[in-house]
Amino acid sequence: MKITRQKHAKKYMSFYKYNFRFREPFQVLLDGTFCQSALRNKIQIRDQLPGYLAGATQLCTTQCVLKELESLGKELYGAKLIAQRFQVRNCSHFKDPVSGSACLLSMIEEGNPHHYFIATQDQDLAMKVKKKAGVPLLFIIQNTMVLDKPSPKSVAFVQAMQANQLVPEHQKQSIEHLKEEQGLVKKSENRRKRKRAGGPNPLSCLKKKKVQETQQPSATKKKRKRKRNRAKSEAKAVSMQLSVEA
Repeated sequence: MKITRQKHAKKYMSFYKYNFRFREPFQVLLDGTFCQSALRNKIQIRDQLPGYLAGATQLCTTQCVLKELESLGKELYGAKLIAQRFQVRNCSHFKDPVSGSACLLSMIEEGNPHHYFIATQDQDLAMKVKKKAGVPLLFIIQNTMVLDKPSPKSVAFVQAMQANQLVPEHQKQSIEHLKEEQGLVKKSENRRKRKRAGGPNPLSCLKKKKVQETQQPSATKKKRKRKRNRAKSEAKAVSMQLSVEA
């Protein structure tokens, strides 16, 4: 029985990890009814819950829950002592306290952004929690703590998301992180790229062409000057020969 309960818990935890980005330490909000049931059944919440959820936990409550336990008197004095050992999270009812159930419901509004678990024995509160997607529910049955299976609201939310192919960014990151932990992703190696031998620089070619073009007219001018000089020398030679003959 204990093995099957642990398997179910592992399955449900993976559902919340992959689809709603739950991470350690898991934050568990407890009310007075859960503390009272743990006291009656001699359950050590702080020692047993991390092993059951397979991860570190932070047990916490609210000021409204503590005031509610104080108002109920001696019958719940032991539950009050247990709740006082947990971290007290700030709620919006500092000036006007409300019931413990109403306070816990307010802590998981707007999509449960702080990823709280709700631990309660209040059936009315449990039904309201199940109407919200992405809120794990813990309760005590037969002297053991039990993580309830994901609510139909949570399952429908995930199915609609998959049908519309709307995979949130945090879910992609969680999948990649889990693949890296399992060694399914190989780390990319930085390979040095070899420099390939490229062709000549086009700018250098252009410069050479310009130089050749500029040198061509100077060469033609020198040839013309040489021809003129030759013509002058030949004319002088002819004139000299004519003067000698005369």
